[in-house]
Amino acid sequence: MSFEFIPQKLQGSYLIKPKILKDNRGHFLESYKQEEFKNILKTDFIQENISLSVKNTIRGLHFQTQPKAQSKLVRCSKGSIIDVLVDLNPHSKTFLQYDMIKLDDESYNFVFLPSNFAHGFLVLSDVAEVIYKVDNLYSKDNEESIIYNDATLNIPWNITNPIISEKDLKAPTIKESKYLKQYL
Repeated sequence: MSFEFIPQKLQGSYLIKPKILKDNRGHFLESYKQEEFKNILKTDFIQENISLSVKNTIRGLHFQTQPKAQSKLVRCSKGSIIDVLVDLNPHSKTFLQYDMIKLDDESYNFVFLPSNFAHGFLVLSDVAEVIYKVDNLYSKDNEESIIYNDATLNIPWNITNPIISEKDLKAPTIKESKYLKQYL
């Protein structure tokens, strides 16, 4: 296998480490192998997106609801980020828990989050390019978000003045979320 799939603390999420071949010229790795990913993750990715952000930017926490929910395969191709995952599956033993995983352009690691997760990240480097594959198309009608500093989650972002879009600053709390309040 070209990848190691390591289950993480949130049910259904994985840290994925590629096999990197290094020598005096540099290194080589397979960045994606559909058969391996599909066999383990049981999903087909249909689109790839790229996000470029400056240091201290927080993006998220974003998700889509059914029938347009998206699983995501995330990696940082330039710079470094803290990737944040939040389990929004009300039937999961890790419901409303979060995980924080560092991704960077040295390890080439991926994070997989199932379709019932919210996703966000904090940029640690001067600039970060984040590439993520999704298994469903964007749907404005199914788009949801949670405010990054939600008191219920209490995520330790460890930053005092993050750069955040106006849209993300207006995101509801978990208790205000149209989608989540039915499960609280």
